[in-house]
Amino acid sequence: MHILDDFAWRGLIQDSTGIDALREHIDAGQVTFYIGFDPTAPSLHVGHLMQLITARRLQRAGLRPLLLVGGATGQIGDPREVGERVMNPPEVVAGWFEKIRRQVAPFVTYDGENAAIPVNNLDWTGEMGAIEFLRDVGKHFPVSKMLARDVVKNRLESGISFTEFAYQLLQSNDFFELNRRFGCTLQFGGSDQWGNITAGVDFIRRRSGAHVHAFVSPLVTKADGTKFGKSEGGAVWLDPELTSPYAFYQFWVNSGDADVVDYLKRFSFKSHEEIAELEAATAEKPAARLAQKALAEELTTLLHGAEETQNVVAASQALFGRGELAELPEATLRAALVEAGLAELPKPDVTVAEAMKEAGVVASLGEARRAAKEGGAYLNNIRVTDAEAVIDRADLLHGKYGVIRRGKKTVAGVEVVG
Repeated sequence: MHILDDFAWRGLIQDSTGIDALREHIDAGQVTFYIGFDPTAPSLHVGHLMQLITARRLQRAGLRPLLLVGGATGQIGDPREVGERVMNPPEVVAGWFEKIRRQVAPFVTYDGENAAIPVNNLDWTGEMGAIEFLRDVGKHFPVSKMLARDVVKNRLESGISFTEFAYQLLQSNDFFELNRRFGCTLQFGGSDQWGNITAGVDFIRRRSGAHVHAFVSPLVTKADGTKFGKSEGGAVWLDPELTSPYAFYQFWVNSGDADVVDYLKRFSFKSHEEIAELEAATAEKPAARLAQKALAEELTTLLHGAEETQNVVAASQALFGRGELAELPEATLRAALVEAGLAELPKPDVTVAEAMKEAGVVASLGEARRAAKEGGAYLNNIRVTDAEAVIDRADLLHGKYGVIRRGKKTVAGVEVVG
């Protein structure tokens, strides 16, 4: 199947400068494309993940990737609907640049005929003077077109600085420079970037006469209309220090049945047939969550590696009594308990009932005692029948963690911090 036909099936193309022309261009020989990410935060999040995976798909199809991290544009930031961005100090942006440059690297390969090339737009933007920028770039941009961009129109009343207004010129110049330096003829991104991307296509035509291509993917949304990429703790980051591999895995496991097939198409490398089988399994046995688990395992492996994925899968099972808690690495266990709910204890010598109340699996000590009497109280997957039994450090995992469970499904944790 042609890569563009696969993209159409997966719902990865919302707008383009011309699919037929792009198909001919791809079929004519090797194409170099680029995707850009601005370091406006210390990490990318799952909202960026589809673009990274799309870059991987294109490289697998024989196209050459340029992965741009915006050392220059990251100091400004693309205009937002919600208002002016805070301009971060250059040294902060430089630190974020290095983190994101390392973060995007594993999604493509740097070997072979279509080896990926990392690029930084500060390399050419930093050398450009104000007069050169206005003469060589600014004169090619009709202000009327720039004002027609939705985000600009919506910000005119509340206020938009010239800095953010001019962002489009910088991104357009990136496409021009990549075309000139590397022969880049294709840019893609999210649909919110369509105005910036087509401005770059037009700028290249005006300045050099070259013909280039572009497409954008729809922004991912949930079936109920709520925003994709958020959990109870906020954004789901790609950096394991900000979102643990366990929390990342759980984000995908908790996908709704109405969303998971769409997510499989857009984020997974599974074949059309494999996705159809998982779709049927979801319809027949939704409680098994086979599609969600398949998606979670694939993406966690892609981002964090196979060993870490094995750890988080083991943790998700062990928390509910289907595996050995003692075999879990401490970092994985703690991450799992943080997601489940982790209460701090100043010392270990509390009763099981007190620990259950502190962990939040019961509302009162009396309820804890009833649960234990009925056989529904567990400490580290061991049934506790005496709610007044005192927990000592020997009872805790890694000397300080207790997995508290009531019945089969209510799980939380305690951590001794004293």
